[in-house]
Amino acid sequence: MAERKARVERNTLETQISVEINLDGTGKSSFDTGVPFLEHMMEQISRHGLIDLTIVSKGDLHIDDHHTVEDVGITLGQAFKQAVGDKKGIRRYGHAYVPLDEALSRVVIDLSGRPGLIMEVPFTRSSVGGFDVDLFEEFFRGFINHALVTMHIDNLRGKNTHHQIETVFKAFGRALRMAIEMDERMAGITPSTKGLL
Repeated sequence: MAERKARVERNTLETQISVEINLDGTGKSSFDTGVPFLEHMMEQISRHGLIDLTIVSKGDLHIDDHHTVEDVGITLGQAFKQAVGDKKGIRRYGHAYVPLDEALSRVVIDLSGRPGLIMEVPFTRSSVGGFDVDLFEEFFRGFINHALVTMHIDNLRGKNTHHQIETVFKAFGRALRMAIEMDERMAGITPSTKGLL
């Protein structure tokens, strides 16, 4: 099997971002974005997805976190799309339910080649530790638009906003892990009746 790795750099007037990804990793990660809560969530993707992930970002944080969070999502999506390749032999679909104390979230993903995001997360607060929680939808939208995946994110219950967000990211990592797994019965076959994803 070919190595499923990628390194992508994305430079704009607002952010300069580098992402390295290994889809067949062990969950090792390293982050330098200047946004600690985002890094905490990226660690969930890496650990629970068994994806090695390195992200370095320099952005206009003196304005706010918006450009950095969105552009990290975009660049991660670009790297993911490059690393996953032609998708032959993968499971394609992934799903996960993850609880954390009172919170429970579900993420369902299809590596469809078509971007689509449905995100239903009724946050109980607008920020966590100074981080604007609305930015997570921007992160996921950036990711799906460039990874070309369809994803449904639902927080089914939760009162603690940190727990709501963390269950979403853990479930995202777990769903990704399932979707990118190689399926022995699909070896060399594109998991679509169209023959292309």
